[in-house]
Amino acid sequence: MACTASTLLFTAPRQVELRETPLSPPGPGQVQVETLCSAISPGSEMLVYRGQCPPIADEHDSLSSGLVYPAAYGYACVGRVTTLGRQVNREWKNRLVFAFQPHTSRFNAAPQALLPIPGNLSAESAAFLPNMETAVNLAQDAAPLLGERVLVLGQGVVGLLLTALLREFPLETLLTVEAWPARRAASLALGVSASLDATSPGLEAALRTWLPSGADLTCEVSGAPQALNTALHHTTFSGRIVIGSWYGEKRAELDLGGSFHRSRIRLIASQVSTLNPELSARWDKSRRFGVAWNAIARVQPEKWITHRFPLSQAAEAYRLLDQHPNDCLQILLEHPPCTD
Repeated sequence: MACTASTLLFTAPRQVELRETPLSPPGPGQVQVETLCSAISPGSEMLVYRGQCPPIADEHDSLSSGLVYPAAYGYACVGRVTTLGRQVNREWKNRLVFAFQPHTSRFNAAPQALLPIPGNLSAESAAFLPNMETAVNLAQDAAPLLGERVLVLGQGVVGLLLTALLREFPLETLLTVEAWPARRAASLALGVSASLDATSPGLEAALRTWLPSGADLTCEVSGAPQALNTALHHTTFSGRIVIGSWYGEKRAELDLGGSFHRSRIRLIASQVSTLNPELSARWDKSRRFGVAWNAIARVQPEKWITHRFPLSQAAEAYRLLDQHPNDCLQILLEHPPCTD
């Protein structure tokens, strides 16, 4: 029988609402998934929420033609398979799965679009998969070397996940920079060399003290374009800067004069939708997902969930993240059981 789904829609800048939409039974090769929880991305979803999302030249992204309201967006949905199409293997019944799906109470999908969640992980842990895959991609693009001095700008969820992975390498120095105290505390708990205040007037001096010769590798994941100048100023000759932030329509003037022209610094754009071409002969998305699942089990990122909201209070969750980002790390939307 047909049922309804509650779907979160971005209807205008800083406005979201839930809409009830009819959902047909799954087709012969589909399953129906009832959502348990979904994670709000504090980076890309805030750009959509604030109306700062430009057109994206990526056929795999749901905003590839640009942001047009009303828009369903989100990509960290965890649920349980409840109904099978007649051609689907019975093994899918009741399976806990992950989907790159906008926030909605339930949805139909082909099994190949779903990722079964390993038995040692909870639904809340699994909601970190997209950000952990991003962190794995950043680490692979960064390719840190034994004994390197590494600087990470930004300690939001992606920054913390990346820092946790980098902490597993035998580095000489692992330094982070972040504006919000709670995020610096989480960074220090990972065992970094130090976590510096991005808003401190003494930041430049502190960076020179910790990195007198500059960083061999700098990862920019703050979401703030002006942080690129910090990266340029504190990366050594022939160093690498991996840019993982999506800035949307935000712009900043970069200091590419002076020493940069002779620095041979490499700027590396890193985005998770593709694999590094140098790895593509040996790696595919499936292998990278396997690494990401294992990393989630090691890092246990659910400790960074600071808020849980029922789906019906999603507007409050977005307002909190927009107006008080210093109070938030990861926000989860919890989906009550469907009743029809």
